[in-house]
Amino acid sequence: MLTTPDAGQLMVLLLKLINAKKTIEIGVFTGYSLLLTALSIPDDGKIIAIDIDREAFELGYPIIEKAGVQHKIDFIEAPGLEVLDRLLEDPNNEDSFDYVFVDADKDNYINYHEKLMRLVKIGGLILYDNTLWFGTVALPNCLIPEKMKYDRDHIIEFNKSLSNDSRIQISQVPVGDGLTICRRLY
Repeated sequence: MLTTPDAGQLMVLLLKLINAKKTIEIGVFTGYSLLLTALSIPDDGKIIAIDIDREAFELGYPIIEKAGVQHKIDFIEAPGLEVLDRLLEDPNNEDSFDYVFVDADKDNYINYHEKLMRLVKIGGLILYDNTLWFGTVALPNCLIPEKMKYDRDHIIEFNKSLSNDSRIQISQVPVGDGLTICRRLY
């Protein structure tokens, strides 16, 4: 349930390449990718960190404090879609975010994407984790363990949706469990 080190290094590189300052993270867990983002953005940068489990976030929070980057993080304990809807209520948030990392409920990736496309500025990045789903997206259905089918099916549908979305340029990178990078074109 953690971002892998190779995916983390790529995320840091991308954050620095685009000079990200205003970011969102949906699905924080204990905060490893959140820490990487906080360390990579400028001192006056901000991260809206969204998760339904404050307890997991608080487990990693002492490391964030030790790194001295807690002032960059606005943790919101709530479902991601609710928070995105609240952000969209303020027109100033539209087209204003540089970078988003999503590692949350896979059955809502499509719903997140549509809202995030309104929040991320042109040229901004949206990264989706787990888009290879343990390699199961490439296997026939008969070989998939029952407990993995639900999320696998949603990830396959999501991947197809991204490949047909002309508003973005995408690259699916085989780091970690699959990281799909989307750059908003318009």
